[in-house]
Amino acid sequence: MVTISLCMIVRNEEHTLGRCLDSVHDLTDEIVIVDTGSTDRTKEIAAQYTDKILDFEWIDDFSAARNFSFAQATKEYIFWLDADDVLLEADRQKFRELKETLSPDVDAVLMDYVLSRDRLGGAQNMTRRHRLLKRDRNFRWVGPVHEYIPVAGRVLRTNIEITHAPRLAAKDRSRNLRILRKMIEREGGEPSLRTQFYLATELLENGHTEEAKNAFLALLAREPENHEDHINACGALSHICRQEKDRDGELQFLMRTFRYAKPRADYCCRIGLWFQEAGRFDLAVFWHELALALGEPDSDFGLLNKASWTWMPHVQLAVCYGKLGMLEKAREHNERALEYFPEDPKLLNNRRILEEAMKKAAESAASGGKTA
Repeated sequence: MVTISLCMIVRNEEHTLGRCLDSVHDLTDEIVIVDTGSTDRTKEIAAQYTDKILDFEWIDDFSAARNFSFAQATKEYIFWLDADDVLLEADRQKFRELKETLSPDVDAVLMDYVLSRDRLGGAQNMTRRHRLLKRDRNFRWVGPVHEYIPVAGRVLRTNIEITHAPRLAAKDRSRNLRILRKMIEREGGEPSLRTQFYLATELLENGHTEEAKNAFLALLAREPENHEDHINACGALSHICRQEKDRDGELQFLMRTFRYAKPRADYCCRIGLWFQEAGRFDLAVFWHELALALGEPDSDFGLLNKASWTWMPHVQLAVCYGKLGMLEKAREHNERALEYFPEDPKLLNNRRILEEAMKKAAESAASGGKTA
């Protein structure tokens, strides 16, 4: 069985750290906590799980802090989490099985990062991250903010889910924007495509919508290096247009995603909704049906809305086929949606309405179209 060091950087995480460590402390062989300046009970809570707690002076550089934490690890593999991440019980068991069976020639392990869940607790919005890394490969974090690890070698992809469960109190989003601005000013010249994308994203999240729009457009004017950033920029711009009630712009940017990759179910669903809202139910049906026919994207690292590959198109197709008077097709898709949410009151009500409508249509046909 391989050995694992859990490495974390924390700051003022008293509301979430205990929950995180409760879910993983018995799955790892060492816990390294690097504190970057907590003023609450974070270090006191950490001390209940490990005596390996170190201080690191915050220098507006997440990679520097994470690389320092990695440098303290002594086990064969390094596992990293943020304090507002957690492993649910099913994923704890999967992780335990992985640890017992992992081949030592694996250099990195991909796990799903679940950002939100549907009504049944299934993953909805998610992406993937290299979470377990072989220590002697000396993988290093890159970038002061929105940091990442360039990984090479043998990578194992798993369905283990790390659940992001932030506390209700929002963190200071302006911090990331401040770090990015400083980095761009320090480097001078045109920012890298990656930096440009995250600058636009942070501008949007901080409410600077017009500046964010211009930053996304500047990104799209350049040739892509990572097509995921260009796709996500189109998605963000379509959202901005929707907020501004610019329907033509919204559709334009949704369609533009197809320049960079094959059609994806999430964007097909958004296009289907656009036509649905325009009353073009025939075209809406086309796009929702296409969403159902598509497999998951080739890339492991884009933002994935799993609802678009599972239940969401069925719900919308039930509506669209109903509007088109194709009641049997509407019922079929409503039943498929019920397979995901068998107790959903809206879907159950749709079943009742559709069954009554189909009964009346059958009675009308049997009487030659005459009604009482």
